[in-house]
Amino acid sequence: MQQLAPIDLAAVDVMHILPLGVAFVMGLLAKAGGLPPLMGFLAAGFALGALGMQNTPTLQHIADLGVTLLLFTIGLKLHPRDLIAPVVWATAGAHMLLSALFAGALLLLTAALGLGLIGGVSWATALLIGFALSFSSTVFAVKVFEGRGEMGAIHGRIAIGLLIVQDIFAVVFIAVSAGKVPSPWALLLLGLLPARPLLLKLLDKVGHGELLVLLGWTTPLAGAALFELVGIKADLGALVLGILLAGHPKTNELAKSLLSFKDLFLIGFFLSIGLSGELSWHALGVALLLVGLILPIKTVMYFLLMTRQRMRVRSATLASLALTNFSEFGLIVGAIGVAHGWLGSEWLSVIALSLAISFLIASPLNSMSRNLYARWRHALHRFQTRARLPGDEIVRAGKAQVVVFGMGRVGTGAYDYLRRHWGDVVLGIDINEDYVARHRAAGRVVAHGDATDADFWARAERSGHVKLALLAFSDHGSNLAVARLLREQGFELELASVAHYPDHEQSLRDAGVHAVFNFYASAGESFAEHVAETFSGLIDEQAAEPA
Repeated sequence: MQQLAPIDLAAVDVMHILPLGVAFVMGLLAKAGGLPPLMGFLAAGFALGALGMQNTPTLQHIADLGVTLLLFTIGLKLHPRDLIAPVVWATAGAHMLLSALFAGALLLLTAALGLGLIGGVSWATALLIGFALSFSSTVFAVKVFEGRGEMGAIHGRIAIGLLIVQDIFAVVFIAVSAGKVPSPWALLLLGLLPARPLLLKLLDKVGHGELLVLLGWTTPLAGAALFELVGIKADLGALVLGILLAGHPKTNELAKSLLSFKDLFLIGFFLSIGLSGELSWHALGVALLLVGLILPIKTVMYFLLMTRQRMRVRSATLASLALTNFSEFGLIVGAIGVAHGWLGSEWLSVIALSLAISFLIASPLNSMSRNLYARWRHALHRFQTRARLPGDEIVRAGKAQVVVFGMGRVGTGAYDYLRRHWGDVVLGIDINEDYVARHRAAGRVVAHGDATDADFWARAERSGHVKLALLAFSDHGSNLAVARLLREQGFELELASVAHYPDHEQSLRDAGVHAVFNFYASAGESFAEHVAETFSGLIDEQAAEPA
């Protein structure tokens, strides 16, 4: 047998490993402080940059893979109707125009005052920087919505639709600025549309194991390579391939199989932001000025444009806060401007710092977004229109006495069992419109709504019928948030919830949940109970008693 050669540790470049190790430590510290780990990853990037480290090709490849997988998983959950809705394309177009003009005018005003780096900025330069700062980060928003289980919620879908429209604007800008038009062969990409049934059939055949994971890897990479081959931005190919697979029953399973890989590679993306520009007190001062003056106006414009499009105030608030940041595309636009001599190289550092600072602000802001809305919702309601965007109506519990929140596999099983035993007093609620449509087609009474919505609970409280709520969300954060929200409002309601870990059980009980079902620990007991009921009488219980 051939002996394996030992690993040459001397050949391992520690500079490729060090950033990930520092990211782990900083992420752990951020988590211990009650902050999202991505804040630690950003801090790690800037700390390493301050020590003189630069972005490495390996780290950049990791970051690029993370973004490619991210866009593919976005596509899996996206429908074309989400992009053609006026609330998406009209809001995205108007916001980009207004925010670019506002930022450009602000830069010209500060330039007239002769403020250091900003002094001497021409109107063309100001508009280019304003355009770079008009984007919001797709990566950040998706991390926020995934962490809260809100990718299927209307505010999550509209926000992601807005970001994709912005990304399309960025792709057009990149193509025009490079003087490069797509190859005539790009027309052949239309052939992907009739190929959709073949792709869906392939997804049926791969099963649930390693072939599914392999398909999840090769599909976005193949799409990226194909689009790049004909002169179109590679990441757009991953997004399009994901959209082609959207709607298949296994897309959720496919997305979950890629979740750990995507999160791991996106660490490289957050690290690369901190390593993208050189730190200096002057650049930091300009970045803080831009963030302080532009970011609040950008958020307000999102909110006003969405509410004018008949979005409910709560939905507009949560979507706007998730978009309260600058984007990685701003760095790309800045790099193109520097390469063409339209911007000075120092602006790239300013944009990188502005991006990172916006993430540091937006991260805790989104962690508190539900509480912020609950505190200010009465003042914000003056901006709400009478007409309501389809799918964003307030849910009414009606005569239901039992409500099951989260109609996934666990919630569906609970709904069916309770309905068989208690009759038509059970109502299912889910934030994913596709799930709702499938359940209704199967004869279940399911409404589209969000249990973390304070407005919903205020309406349900006045109805006085609901006596029991089952919290069956897949993520612990949503279950805990609903339990706390109900207790804060003084809602007299019996609560039951699923949990996955012992520490989750305790936190739910502390929040006032009366019955907690540990999904993993109790699975064997439930299975045995089901078997005993099915095969009752098969075993001689007296003979089976221990001696």
